[in-house]
Amino acid sequence: MADLNVKIHKLNLKNPVMTASGTFGNGVEFDDFIDVNALGGIFLKGTTLERREGNNYPRMAEVTSGMLNAVGLQNKGVDYFIKEIYPKVKKYDTNVIVNVNGSSIYDYVSLAKCINELDGIKAIELNISCPNVKQGGMAFGTNCEMAKKVTSEVRNVYDKTLIVKLSPNVTSIIDIAKAVEDGGADAISLVNTFLGMAIDAEKRRPVLSTVTGGFSGPAIKPIALRMVWQVSQNVNLPVIGMGGIMTPTDAIEFLIAGASAIQVGTANFIDPQVTIKIIDGINNYLDRHNFGSVNDIIGCLQL
Repeated sequence: MADLNVKIHKLNLKNPVMTASGTFGNGVEFDDFIDVNALGGIFLKGTTLERREGNNYPRMAEVTSGMLNAVGLQNKGVDYFIKEIYPKVKKYDTNVIVNVNGSSIYDYVSLAKCINELDGIKAIELNISCPNVKQGGMAFGTNCEMAKKVTSEVRNVYDKTLIVKLSPNVTSIIDIAKAVEDGGADAISLVNTFLGMAIDAEKRRPVLSTVTGGFSGPAIKPIALRMVWQVSQNVNLPVIGMGGIMTPTDAIEFLIAGASAIQVGTANFIDPQVTIKIIDGINNYLDRHNFGSVNDIIGCLQL
């Protein structure tokens, strides 16, 4: 077997395959299907400072080559997370990463402070990119000055690995990436979902209660892959790539484009064992091409 170990700032990953927030619950939901410890890491369902009920139903829809979601970050808040969820997830022998969300800089900073005290959480993913909430998220992720400011403010109170998740719904993904790098990010994850919508033609009404939502799945892969390549060429930070990864070959393409690791999202809804299959597929690829380490293919795109 090839060496699958990679490093994201201070995080040592046993392999580059992780799960995307919002598609893997808090990990425990998948215990019956896979050995969660076999993954390089898991990104937990989004957490906010206070309890959120999320958006009204319907808030998910299957569309051609993907899905729309407008869940709206439903969760029971950080106090519930610390009391009820953290004791269950700190048992894992892998990197457990909390996806941090807010409607204001105060929210992000306060939440980061709380998570910073948890020894079993070695990193947070600062989500400034959510397209299906009415406040926050994209207000920060689509503006360079605000992206830098929220990253910097969180950096001041958080002393572990800070990953910032970027939105693809911007004019220049490179400018936003540079802004969060300047703000003190340790790594960048991209891309989050694209803003999309679906219409019920018979009823002449939107399918989602929010009209628009986040579009994910295999259809977005070529755009996500392009953005990962662009960002990896223009920042001096590790990049975690995601967007339409369904197969080992998809994951390998992101690594070749410059991603140091990847996240699997929508595919988890189709096949709960897909992450393990992708790990095995990456190893098989490395063996077939006589690579001794997965690091040998990261950013090896030949132009």
